[in-house]
Amino acid sequence: MFDPESPPELEAAAWFNAEPPPTLKGLKGKVVVLAAFQQHCPGSLRHGLPQAARLAAAFSDDEVAVIGLNTPFEHSDKQSKTALETFVEEHGLSFPVALDKANGKSLPKTMEAYEIQGTPTVLIFDRQGRLRRHYLGQVDDFRLGAEVMALTIEAKDAPREQSIALERRLAAVLTDPNEHHHAHGDGCGCGHDHAHDHDHGHDHAHAHSHEGGCCGGHGHTHDDDHGHQHAEGGGCCGGHDHSHDHSHDHEPAKAKAKAGGGKAARS
Repeated sequence: MFDPESPPELEAAAWFNAEPPPTLKGLKGKVVVLAAFQQHCPGSLRHGLPQAARLAAAFSDDEVAVIGLNTPFEHSDKQSKTALETFVEEHGLSFPVALDKANGKSLPKTMEAYEIQGTPTVLIFDRQGRLRRHYLGQVDDFRLGAEVMALTIEAKDAPREQSIALERRLAAVLTDPNEHHHAHGDGCGCGHDHAHDHDHGHDHAHAHSHEGGCCGGHGHTHDDDHGHQHAEGGGCCGGHDHSHDHSHDHEPAKAKAKAGGGKAARS
C-alpha cells in the first residue's frame, strides 16, 4: 500500500542534467517538485514541462528542486534513452530529467510505485520527504506556486500539527478545483463522470484538473489534507479520470489505496 509519508525512491534507467543523480533521500530539506511526462503527450509539451521550467527559474535551487520524469507507458519504443537525450536538448530543459526504469510490464517502475495515472502529473514533496501533492493534468501556475511557496516556509522539522494547519490555511485561501462535478469527455476520450471525496483525516491533497488532452489511465484527484492533489486537464494522456479527496490524519499505517487505482489504459 502506498504511504505518502514514506514514499518510495525514484527508479531511473538514466539521468540528464544531473551529476550525481539526485535521490529523494538526498533532497530532504528541500521542497521537491517532480513533473512526470511523455515525450509525445500534448499536455506535457504545452503545459507540464514549460511549467516545470518556470518553477525551476522562479525558485532558488537551494530551496526547491525541480525534476522531470519521463514515464514511457505509451509508445515506449519511441521514448528510449537516446530519444530522451535528444528531447531534453531540443526543448532546452535545464533541470534534472530522469527516464523511468522499465518494469517488464505496461507501466515503468516509478510510475507504478506512485500510482501515477497519466501525464502530465506533478508530485510535490515537502522538506521532510513526504508526498504532499499529486496532480494529474494541468495545474494553474498561481496555485502551484502558492503551494510550493507555502511548503518552503514550513520548517524542515515541522510537526504534523503545523503541516495540517498549513494545509487548512491553503484550503481556505485557494479555490478548490474539485468543488464541482466534471464530465470527462473533454479530450481524454473516456466520457465518464466521476467525483470522489474520501476523508481519511490526513490533509494530503490529491487533486485532478480535467481540461482535456492528458495521456494516461485512471485520472484521480486525491486530497489527503496533507496536500496531495491531482489536476487532470490541459492535454493529458489518459483513460478514466477521477477526482478524489483524501483527508487522512497523517497515519501512514492506515493510508488507503486510491479508488479506481489500477493500470493506465492506453489512449
